[in-house]
Amino acid sequence: MARKKQLVDRGFVLFDVLYQDGTRTSNRKVPAAALSTLDGDSPAKVFIEAQDREIAERSQRPRGPIKTISRSPGQ
Repeated sequence: MARKKQLVDRGFVLFDVLYQDGTRTSNRKVPAAALSTLDGDSPAKVFIEAQDREIAERSQRPRGPIKTISRSPGQ
């Protein structure tokens, strides 16, 4: 009887984010499962914006709009 292969958790993909006000954050974690669509890295922007809203809600400091996102080097 053959065994089923278990699904492997692929972890996270790291992104660098540049905001329109010139600030930058590095190594923002996005679950790899969220990027498994044919849309490329565009779901990462939606995920990071949701993270920013949650952080702003907790810290009472809103983030500006995202200008660009790119994968962190070394991945």
